[in-house]
Amino acid sequence: MVNRRDYYRDPAAPRANSLVPGGSALVVDDEGAILMQRRADSGNWSLPGGTMEIGETLEQCVIRETKEETGLDIEITGLLGIYTDPQHVIAYSDGEVRQEFNITFYGKVVGGRLTVSDEPTDVRFFSVEQLAGEPVHESVRLRLRHHAEKRTRPYLG
Repeated sequence: MVNRRDYYRDPAAPRANSLVPGGSALVVDDEGAILMQRRADSGNWSLPGGTMEIGETLEQCVIRETKEETGLDIEITGLLGIYTDPQHVIAYSDGEVRQEFNITFYGKVVGGRLTVSDEPTDVRFFSVEQLAGEPVHESVRLRLRHHAEKRTRPYLG
């Protein structure tokens, strides 16, 4: 397995050598809890999502990745924001250093069953309060804050 390390506004971060379009889903249940998956490569809780494959749209990517990682079928219901901060880079153990490029969509569960796949080590819904004490990368906490702000316009940054 390839491991990763996130650098966020860290002057010691390595220089990016790739840029890959990716997306994630912020899925909220009827009680307001947020769907999270625990990443096997970092141990952090994160929104489900991943990178595009040739022949699919970003929306299709997010729907596919959410199904693969959580077992749930979702539909896209909106846009939380576009996150492309060049000060967020992800260094992989294979030598790739990727600049963040993530579009985060809102999603709604339309089927499936919550299941842990071979990608994350755990999946579950968390209240915002429960997430406060969990390991979550600052870039994901930013998205959670934007969601909590109930923005009327998507974040662009």
